[in-house]
Amino acid sequence: MTDVRVAQRGKGVLRIFNEAGVLTAADVHVALRLSALAGETSSDVFLATALAVRAVRAGSVCLDLTRLREVTVDEESEVDLDDLPWPEDSDVLEALRRSPLVVGGPAGPLRPLRLVDTAEGQLLYLDRYFRQEETIRHVLDQRALGYPVVDEASLRRGLDTLFRDPSGSSPPPDRQRIAAAVAATHWTSVIVGGPGTGKTHTVARVLALLSMQTGRPRRIALAAPTGKAAARLQESVRDQAGELGLPPDLTAMTLHRLLGWQRGRGSRFRYNADNHVPHDVIVVDETSMVSLTMMCRLLEALRPDTQLVLVGDPDQLTSVDAGAVLADLVARPVSGKENPLLARVVGDDLNAADDPLEAALSTVERDRLRAGVVRLSRGRRFGGGIAQLAVAVRDADEDRVMELLRSGAPEVSFHDLDDLAALRRDVVDTAVGVTEAASVGDAQAALQLSEAHRLLCAHREGPYGVQWWARQAMEWIGEASGQRLDPDRWYPGQPLLVTANDHETRIYNGDTGVIVRRADDELVAAFARGNEPFLLHPTHLSAVQTVYAMTIHRSQGSQYDTVSVVLPGEESSLLTRELLYTAITRARRHVRIIGTEEAVRAGVQRRVLRASGLRRTFR
Repeated sequence: MTDVRVAQRGKGVLRIFNEAGVLTAADVHVALRLSALAGETSSDVFLATALAVRAVRAGSVCLDLTRLREVTVDEESEVDLDDLPWPEDSDVLEALRRSPLVVGGPAGPLRPLRLVDTAEGQLLYLDRYFRQEETIRHVLDQRALGYPVVDEASLRRGLDTLFRDPSGSSPPPDRQRIAAAVAATHWTSVIVGGPGTGKTHTVARVLALLSMQTGRPRRIALAAPTGKAAARLQESVRDQAGELGLPPDLTAMTLHRLLGWQRGRGSRFRYNADNHVPHDVIVVDETSMVSLTMMCRLLEALRPDTQLVLVGDPDQLTSVDAGAVLADLVARPVSGKENPLLARVVGDDLNAADDPLEAALSTVERDRLRAGVVRLSRGRRFGGGIAQLAVAVRDADEDRVMELLRSGAPEVSFHDLDDLAALRRDVVDTAVGVTEAASVGDAQAALQLSEAHRLLCAHREGPYGVQWWARQAMEWIGEASGQRLDPDRWYPGQPLLVTANDHETRIYNGDTGVIVRRADDELVAAFARGNEPFLLHPTHLSAVQTVYAMTIHRSQGSQYDTVSVVLPGEESSLLTRELLYTAITRARRHVRIIGTEEAVRAGVQRRVLRASGLRRTFR
């Protein structure tokens, strides 16, 4: 039988790389189609084009021609990548420089590829992503040419009111205060930090500070890439609105909704480069999950006088689509001068030495203020073993990671794959608690108890995947309760995961909920929404699944008391530093790592390598 993954039109080197699993049939078809339209005949260009398509599919914005051979295949593959007929880098580059796909040709002005020289080497783009990256670069550079008009006296009063502790128990440096001042004095600001460093706490005070700067109400928009992240941002800001004098009805929405996504229209978004969004201030949370395409659409839709605040953690997993935009914005070249007003209003914080609770700004961090970038570093949500483990992973200190995992600290534990007693106990205890509350109609308690423990996996399928471990969890629960769980019917305590946005029901991709029995014996789905759970009939859920285990990607933006992380084998290409860091920082009180030392060390050392030009200087 013919393998459907092999492109039948692929010949020569494309066929070899396709059969080896480096390229998919789609990569080959796109490369051949583009080459046919432009009249290209070089096999080196065929391969480079297919690899550029593959790069985007793998999350990169472009193909780094200096890392042509740094590809991965399925971990079960027996293919030796070094044995493949790789062309010489110089031959590929020479062929691209004269290719009609890059320079145009007799077939017409079509130039679907862009070859860009940088100080670190050459990048090959599909034209669409080159244009999007250029738009982002241009808009940010234009917005950095000037600064908002700010009443300095009002700004000082606002900062003192919102951040200074009258008791003097919080001496400088105060990075939250610096971040608020940066946001008030720049058109674009980027506030980054790990979980628990007070990002949304700072955001609420940024909004209050900006509201003090004008006699008229500010038109504020709160947004995030997913509905779940938007709901959490809204809840956090509204919780602080009363004490800060903010409107109590501030509403957060997805970026698609902010830009006015239109189904079936020629222009996908209502707001675009020709029709700007009407807001004065826009805050985007969980920016690490924003793709290059969505960031391009957002920036081109901004008015020049809209203040944009981007918030997130650049060390987490990135967007499932192409791009690692937040990390790129934090690391991209800085131009221009520091706003002198910033130094005047927060000079004590900028020039302060280390405090026991807050590190002083380094020279590099001080320089990045020119780009509006501030990193919050003081952990306020959790400390001890979890925070130390997350930092060790982020810093790629594998020996320190293993030391912490075996330290016996109450917040951290390390288990072999055959040591599952503690995991089983947490799975069963959580299910029992949730089911008891759900059976008596206490939706609020059921939702709170559902956050006592979460089982996370890197893979969806296979022995380390969500599907296998979800079945195992259901077997444990069934054995403990004496009743088999049936995921094809609704039952009290059933944990839910929404897999698509539904604006009509106000249920969003990534939302987690619980089936609850009401007094009239009717079953309803309950989702957390502020102080009161949101209830609706399960039949109104268009895209939902039972969730006894979840991918680490899906867990972003969520927190659980205890997190159990099942690691795949060390050969898994999904096992990366960003994945480990994201999984660890989902835990409030305890993180349990299940796997081998080899897998942990491999994950700490392996990075998500997404090629991009945003952090490079083009020649």
